[in-house]
Amino acid sequence: MKPTIALFIHDPKCSVQSGNGIIKALGSHYNFKLFSKNEVEDNFFNDVDMVAVPGGFGDSDSYDTLFKYNSERVIEFVENGGHYLGICMGAYWAGKDYFNILDKLDVVQYIKRPGTCTKRPHAKNMRVMWKNCYGSIEPYRMFFYDGCAIVGGDMSPYESFGTYSNGDNMAIIQNRIGLIGCHPESEQFWYDSYSWMKGYYHQGIHHDLLLDFVNELMDR
Repeated sequence: MKPTIALFIHDPKCSVQSGNGIIKALGSHYNFKLFSKNEVEDNFFNDVDMVAVPGGFGDSDSYDTLFKYNSERVIEFVENGGHYLGICMGAYWAGKDYFNILDKLDVVQYIKRPGTCTKRPHAKNMRVMWKNCYGSIEPYRMFFYDGCAIVGGDMSPYESFGTYSNGDNMAIIQNRIGLIGCHPESEQFWYDSYSWMKGYYHQGIHHDLLLDFVNELMDR
């Protein structure tokens, strides 16, 4: 039987297009049930293996509004052995000012880090290094929109699956938590929406990378 992912959606803060991309990339191996800002039932997460929070447009005020009722439920789910997948905004919200589910790591804006290859948050085809399912580290260009870096890695164990050009972590797994700063779930129309991104679509290769990443996370 397929594992089940509870996917948080509240467009545009956690966007439908990012959620749809996650479903498209993972749907062959995972079932999905959706939840939003309304309070879920006490047993909602009982049949769930992973909570996933996608990318979107949000901030601390958005978090306080969208997770007014369910933040403690998500935190308890992870504390009790559940898995968490955060992409872009969902990765930010794993940090110390929000769910606070990481061990001595934090999630910050990449564009404000030292030695970054960009200081602008707009959409771009970001150069990253990614560790594939065979364990080899290869260069990719991945959809980026004000993505995060995961920092503080000298203080607590984790496994890096992706880095930016300055060496900051772009994707990590720590225990049962997986975070990604870029958007491997991106679809072709994301690229076609920007004149400077046309012709750069990954032809589904990044969906395979995301599936491998989530399978690895689920095994933890």
